[in-house]
Amino acid sequence: MEGRRTQVPSFYLDIGMVNRYWGGERLYHHTAPINMVYGLREGLRLVEEEGLEARFRRHLGNHLALVAGLEALGLRMHVARGLRLPSLNTVRVPDGVDEAKVRKALLEDFQIEIGAALGALRGKVWRIGLMGHSCSPVNVFYLLGALGCILRSAGFARDAGAGVVAAKERYGSLP
Repeated sequence: MEGRRTQVPSFYLDIGMVNRYWGGERLYHHTAPINMVYGLREGLRLVEEEGLEARFRRHLGNHLALVAGLEALGLRMHVARGLRLPSLNTVRVPDGVDEAKVRKALLEDFQIEIGAALGALRGKVWRIGLMGHSCSPVNVFYLLGALGCILRSAGFARDAGAGVVAAKERYGSLP
């Protein structure tokens, strides 16, 4: 923060100004988005508590289990294996499946929200986040079970539980 070479282009969360306010200068910066500052502090506290390397391992392990489960359901990932972001998974919508209906059923029947795509990928992929507290085996299993049921009802997946089984096996093989 102190080594920054350019000025922050906006007042919104200009930590340098906030630092000078909390420091000896008491320089007025702006009305701080205080809930966001508290949220940022708590989030960073949780990262420190878990440990950064452990957090990376958790996100990667849950991502690998999710991918194994999605593939067992007959779904394909949109991004090549070595280029994937563990915290945001893009999954190709199978031909003949209404992506919006699946998202709506996940939300209404299971209280799970996954994202639609924008631009050229609109209607072609789902975006599934595995971030922070929600990045857990319980949530991976829950999503895979719900998605399996919905896809089976849509006539796509033959075995609604295949995703959960594959994810469990993948968790068993993680170091």
